[in-house]
Amino acid sequence: MSVTRIASRYAKSLIDLSVEQNKLERILEDVQSFKEVSKNRDFYLLIKSPIVNASKKEDIINSLFNGKYDELTMAFLRILVNKGREAYLPEIADEFILQYKKMKHISSVRLTTATTLSDAAIQSIKDKLLASVDTEDNIELEVIIDPDLIGGFIVEFDDKLYDASVKHKIDKLKKDFTGNLYISQIIAK
Repeated sequence: MSVTRIASRYAKSLIDLSVEQNKLERILEDVQSFKEVSKNRDFYLLIKSPIVNASKKEDIINSLFNGKYDELTMAFLRILVNKGREAYLPEIADEFILQYKKMKHISSVRLTTATTLSDAAIQSIKDKLLASVDTEDNIELEVIIDPDLIGGFIVEFDDKLYDASVKHKIDKLKKDFTGNLYISQIIAK
């Protein structure tokens, strides 16, 4: 079975259980926290390692998270370790967050700009995205500053990309000039 299917099924199970027990927001906090911890290379390699036995992994997870995470989250982590599915925990965390956002009608949008935008400009972009039929009812906006864009902005969400940067326009012009048949024929003569 593919990693995506496994992650999707376990994430759905955890969401269903957390909704049933009215703990969805609390479990989301735990999953986001686990996702951040999984960015630690040593922890990530430990979880993925087939050499470290399950009881050792369970002891480590208990020592790290017991008392900090809800009992439902801890039980879920223990079940995954006992079933030998702990290697999929980072992917399950990502899938849980995706399914949560889909359930709550939240679109994650990445806005990359060349310079810092004013709050009014960011709100204007957010309002236009909310008015669009392509986004959900709520917008989670991540703003990134990239001076290499020279000017303009890039908006990314779902599988869509709107590139209105100066860098993109310059690259497009370069491509047009290198593919210009008239110039290449003049040079060839």
